[in-house]
Amino acid sequence: MISDPKQSSPSHRRRIQSGMKSVSLIEKERKDLLRQVKAPDGFKIFDSNTGPFIVVEMLYSSSLLAIVGGGEQPSLSPRRLCLFNTTTGTALRELNFLTSVLAVRLNKKRLVVVLQKKTYIYDSNTLAILDAIDTVPNVKGLCAFSPSLDGCFLALPSSTTKGSVLVYNVMELHSHCEIDAHHSPLAAIAISFNGMYIATASEQGTIIRVHLVSEATKSYSFRRGTYPSTIFSLSFGPSTQLPDILVALSSSGSIHVFSLGLAINQRGRRSSSFLGSLLPDSVNDAFDPAHHRVLHNAVPAGVKSNVVVRKVDKIAGTSLSEAVACRATLSVITFNGHFLEYTVDINTQNESKWSLESEFNLLAVVSELFKELQETVLEV
Repeated sequence: MISDPKQSSPSHRRRIQSGMKSVSLIEKERKDLLRQVKAPDGFKIFDSNTGPFIVVEMLYSSSLLAIVGGGEQPSLSPRRLCLFNTTTGTALRELNFLTSVLAVRLNKKRLVVVLQKKTYIYDSNTLAILDAIDTVPNVKGLCAFSPSLDGCFLALPSSTTKGSVLVYNVMELHSHCEIDAHHSPLAAIAISFNGMYIATASEQGTIIRVHLVSEATKSYSFRRGTYPSTIFSLSFGPSTQLPDILVALSSSGSIHVFSLGLAINQRGRRSSSFLGSLLPDSVNDAFDPAHHRVLHNAVPAGVKSNVVVRKVDKIAGTSLSEAVACRATLSVITFNGHFLEYTVDINTQNESKWSLESEFNLLAVVSELFKELQETVLEV
């Protein structure tokens, strides 16, 4: 599905470039640490000549970035977290650790720093340390965080031999529950925005499970496929209430969309039926293919990628046959520098239609922007 940027249409290249005409170079106290590209509909931030970053986390759409370097320069140690203001171009604060920082999550009240054997909770405003959680070895920095202040939970692996999850209440600073989700170790975790649901996938990758956090129980199970595959990414829909969908991206290059709303409705009908009341939970949570939609070859197989549900819209068609129950917009970014945006329409007959809305090579775009930056600096 990914095309060579040299073969992309001129109109597509113009569309990318037109949104990035306003370019500014920020002076920084950290020797060319970051450059910012301003656009009418947003901005992009990318590395300059300092070497790679292993963590770049933004506080919503604000000017605050949490960054961790890849270690190619002493000032960018993987054991140092730098909080950076992109508006003023200054480093606000540094936090140093004994081991490498593997993941960072933050909202307006809390900053979470994940190391291999310990996770730290800070007050985002004062950077006072609030708690330190001892964890099992977490070499991948696996974690999930719900940014909502009303249901602010952190999920971490709690076993190296099975798929158990520790759910921690970040606002009240206590362990909420532990969920035994899978027989094999975890590969991916996601929490819905409001902290109501947590989704998990094991290293086998054949089953995706969704759990109700308040009751620490398995609520729904979805079958991704028959053969094992690594789940690179899980993402709930952005709804602040009940999420409409859950999306998974696997090492096979496929995107899987699971309809939570359909599962909830069907489960209600099944549990109220006579047969449903007789079935054990393992059967009552049967995997209904009607809940599952898949796009094969969305990205090249084996390329690590992340998928995010940008939005879910309710759209009505012009006729009954065209009526759309929902339209989900998915953004995918691969670790080799490609960006893709898909939409999937699910109609009232439970049929789905996928469309590739845009794709481009981020590395090629950044290269062009650096060239423009150099020309702008020379002109000045």
